[in-house]
Amino acid sequence: MEEPLDFWSFVELANRRLATEYGFRHQLATEVLLTLNRASDLVTYDLEAAVHRPRGRSWSAFRLLFVVWLAGPLEPKSAARLTGMSRAAVSNLMKPLVADGLLDRVPDARDGRSVQLSLTRAGHDEMVSVFREHNEREFGWTAALTEEEQRILVMLLGKLITGRAGADTRSRS
Repeated sequence: MEEPLDFWSFVELANRRLATEYGFRHQLATEVLLTLNRASDLVTYDLEAAVHRPRGRSWSAFRLLFVVWLAGPLEPKSAARLTGMSRAAVSNLMKPLVADGLLDRVPDARDGRSVQLSLTRAGHDEMVSVFREHNEREFGWTAALTEEEQRILVMLLGKLITGRAGADTRSRS
């Protein structure tokens, strides 16, 4: 009986088949992005399931509150750019957060057609509280790496993000 595939054996199988059966040449690129996506999915799921869902929040709601907490007040389009979400996603997330008393949505004094998002006192207090647990969980994930390895990973991911400009890639921002 054949061993069931796990993530790493699947990556190995995919690389082998893509090269030998289909003639694709960039297996390492596939491996890098499969691994990057897997790591991102695992971390996001863990943070959402362990920290945010028990408080009745989604990962997306946390991201919006986090950006407004630290960079606000912001126009929704700026919040969308900083979170990596679409403007429509930010708009949909704003409504329940305003209704829950965590986010204020006030007309922009400079442009009456736009609004500014800021945290309410309750939103600020929630973010300080939730981020304490969130940050400890982040530390748990990154503890497998030395501080130097963490800095190298951030540098490499930054290079991947900024280096995509010449690759005709698409993004929301």
